[in-house]
Amino acid sequence: MRATLMYRAGDVRVENVPDSRIENPTDALVRITASCICGSDLHPYHSMTADEGPARMGHELIGVVEEVGTEVATLKRGDLVVSPFAISDNACEYCRENLQTSCSHHEAGFWDGLQNEGGQAEAVRVPLADGTLVKLPVAPDSALIPSLLTLADVLGTGYHAAKAAGVLPGQDVTVIGDGAVGLMAVLSAKRLGAERIVLMGRHTDRTDLGREFGATDVVAERGEEGIARVRELTGGQGTYAVLEAVGHMPAYEQAVGVVRPGGVISRVGVPQYEEAPIGFASLFRHNIRLAGGPAPVRAYIEELLPDILDGTIEPGKVFDTTTDLDGVPAGYRDMDERKSLKVLIKP
Repeated sequence: MRATLMYRAGDVRVENVPDSRIENPTDALVRITASCICGSDLHPYHSMTADEGPARMGHELIGVVEEVGTEVATLKRGDLVVSPFAISDNACEYCRENLQTSCSHHEAGFWDGLQNEGGQAEAVRVPLADGTLVKLPVAPDSALIPSLLTLADVLGTGYHAAKAAGVLPGQDVTVIGDGAVGLMAVLSAKRLGAERIVLMGRHTDRTDLGREFGATDVVAERGEEGIARVRELTGGQGTYAVLEAVGHMPAYEQAVGVVRPGGVISRVGVPQYEEAPIGFASLFRHNIRLAGGPAPVRAYIEELLPDILDGTIEPGKVFDTTTDLDGVPAGYRDMDERKSLKVLIKP
């Protein structure tokens, strides 16, 4: 079968690899019908060393179950399923607390920690299939597939940002970042009833989509200028919730600058730093809380699925490019160069 491998920063290839197959009785073998490139895939695209590669890529996928292990009880051949970016048994103590990203099962983890498997491929072995996979009530060629694919990561991640911040009806929210996750955070804040949603981003085609998803204001300025603009829009106070969807230090510093006293910064952009301002002058002085983390998207799928099925939300609009596997290396380049927002892959 064919799959995507990253050899080092900037070097993505699609190659023939050994076929995925059932290895454990709790596995499912899934033929992938839709996948995508994630903004977080660009982090290794910028930084991976030759010693770290080649690595299989892709952690968001929809596909058809081709085979199941002897202990798989809830799935059968022919089921269309979506896979979250975290593998979990959905049964342990942490999973019962809706923290599937912290599942204690020894096979649990993230797709990028599973050797020789990945979503940007023709097929994949899914460990802990009963806990990880969720059946979808549509056909593989449904027009809803792009939106349903966002359940694997970006929609659930944007929603997690808003939920972790405790967004409530009538509140003011700032979203930092106009990538796919930032736009999903806008959509999620709107879904939870936020009244004013300020989107900090400078790419007009993306911020226009953000307005469609619910942003009431767009701030293109960055740094101190951007902070001043948000505070101007909010009567000098800043906003209660700040949803940071980038992961770089300047985005975090903007978050600290625009959050109001007693507010919360919710980070879902994968942090590319270990040290950040959290002391007296930055957070402690004004009782500002820091929340967020890797989104347990498995916990949100059943909640968000009906809104997609009935057309209440259309998160699949974040996909502005579609390609087959041959086009994946170019898809990485286009996303890195901001020519594409998010690339949908149809193997």
